Amino acid sequence: MAYYSIEKRLRADGTARYRCTVGVKEAGKYIYRENRTFGKQAHAKTWGAGRVAELELNGVPDANDATDITVGELLRRYIADPGLGGKAGRTKLYVLNMLADCDIAELKLTSLTSGHIIDHCRFRAGSGAGPSTVGHDLSYLSSVLAAAKPIYGIDYTDNPVVVARPILVNMGLVGKSQRRSRRPVGDEIERLLAALRVRSSHHGAVIPYEDILNFSILSCMRIGEVCKIRWDDIDESQRAVLVRDRKDPRKKVGNHMLVPLLGDAWEIVKRQPKTSDCIFPFNSKSVSAGFQRVRDSLGIKDLKYHDLRREGASRLFEAGFSIEEVAQVTGHRSLNVLWQVYTELYPKSLHDRLLALQGSD
Repeated sequence: MAYYSIEKRLRADGTARYRCTVGVKEAGKYIYRENRTFGKQAHAKTWGAGRVAELELNGVPDANDATDITVGELLRRYIADPGLGGKAGRTKLYVLNMLADCDIAELKLTSLTSGHIIDHCRFRAGSGAGPSTVGHDLSYLSSVLAAAKPIYGIDYTDNPVVVARPILVNMGLVGKSQRRSRRPVGDEIERLLAALRVRSSHHGAVIPYEDILNFSILSCMRIGEVCKIRWDDIDESQRAVLVRDRKDPRKKVGNHMLVPLLGDAWEIVKRQPKTSDCIFPFNSKSVSAGFQRVRDSLGIKDLKYHDLRREGASRLFEAGFSIEEVAQVTGHRSLNVLWQVYTELYPKSLHDRLLALQGSD
């Protein structure tokens, strides 16, 4: 039986939009859904009632008929596919789900043009998305459109993203993200550690913020990786830990890496209580949130938790480790990012080396 429902939604500029969803259920399960958004509720009701009548009369459209399928329906099929969306990383899934909730998702696949792509990017930029973020929208949408024909047999081969991209680059709406170079300066680390120590001493506090922050720097791990490492992945003989499913743009699952725990990182691990399978059994978002609150209370500007990973790599370079050796700790498959860190430190290291040579004369 076909039905329709209307949901009121507010856009970024505060204006109201009315999303009408039309669906068909069979044996308690959805077998067909489509939606469209309108500026007026009356228009949404008219369209919804009309589509329900058409579905009752003509039945559910063929799932492979590109004349009826919308961009949103294609996105949802891609997301639900175990071999595609099921293997996508967290960032890609977030973007795909966001796209499925945008106005562009309600367009018929066959009517999608480069103009629609540009309009979407303008809207995203107007909502505060930067050129790099908008570029992610394009890349992931393009991969879904490219899958329509070979994967799903949908007779649609045109990909307007390819046409729109160079125009959007010229417009400045799409571009690469600016590489961060922020490191803690002065006594920022000491102030953060002192404040986190106080936070951890509060009654009922369970997160050892000080140990986790120091471990994050020494191990060069992302906070998500820190909170997932397990006791049974510890290699006592090599003083190392197996980091599972390490982030890699080319391999989402099974990218395990044995990471050496250098210096005090090993001692920090050994003194953690074994209350769980994980060494640091805490929600990574809670750890990041605690760090951010302390950072803000201290008036420290533009320092992100992820910058601690860069700090750790920089310290290793400053200690004399090679790029290949640092990559064994950070997990970088490509050395380009580490090369950027190294070259930024290199001028200072040359000055320090000269002073050392002069001092030995």
